[in-house]
Amino acid sequence: MSIFSEKLGKIAQENESRIVLALDLSLSSKEKDFKKKLLEKAQKVLNDVRDHVAGIKINFQLLLPLGLFDELRFLIQTTTSYGIPLIMDCKLNDVEHTNEWTARHIFDAGFGALIANPFVGFRGGLDSVFSVAEEYGGGVILLVYMSHSGADEGYGQRVIYENDFRWQYEVFAEKAKSWGAEGVVVGATQPKIIERVSQILDGKIPIFSPGIGFQGGLISEAFRAGTSYAIVGRTIYQSENPKKSAKEIKDKINEVIR
Repeated sequence: MSIFSEKLGKIAQENESRIVLALDLSLSSKEKDFKKKLLEKAQKVLNDVRDHVAGIKINFQLLLPLGLFDELRFLIQTTTSYGIPLIMDCKLNDVEHTNEWTARHIFDAGFGALIANPFVGFRGGLDSVFSVAEEYGGGVILLVYMSHSGADEGYGQRVIYENDFRWQYEVFAEKAKSWGAEGVVVGATQPKIIERVSQILDGKIPIFSPGIGFQGGLISEAFRAGTSYAIVGRTIYQSENPKKSAKEIKDKINEVIR
């Protein structure tokens, strides 16, 4: 178990929460002082929900305008000071040397884990990412099945694997085990796939599920199928009261898992 997984489990227990907040706030770059406004908005949401989440996930909506070692570092420092683990949702998917330096920069910046796409493969692809993650005590979370409607075009394909026809997501779930992933992503919009992936992982690797709320995923279906953590974004940060919304979602999840 990585340092990232230990921290995630610790905060999840302390805050009694299985929520990873997707802090995917965005503002037009044409707006005056948009970087300052974006950072202030993100900081406010973080401060509001800090006691009701287990982790924070950051995507390109903040990474691109704020910069990994520029304004974004202030948000990273705040999150780290709260003891909340950070996940970079870069869906890393490149060749070995590019992946290595991308991962190294991400972990140097203060992230505890990153999300990678297993389509690129291990040898000459993600092998360097897993090596760097181990060096930093970080985690690699693999995309097994996404939450949007077109995910079946890739992750839902039937493929030939070890002389047999398999679903692509089943193959990726098995690779998560053999590669030593610290988590997998399966959309909350696909409870049957969550259940199948959970069977393959045998409870040894946590499942992170985006898509609850705006994309139609249901807390009850996802967690009963085997979800470990709900990745929730717009339902919380677009709410008039993010703190209240986060607590309500946390309580609903706890009702199901208890």
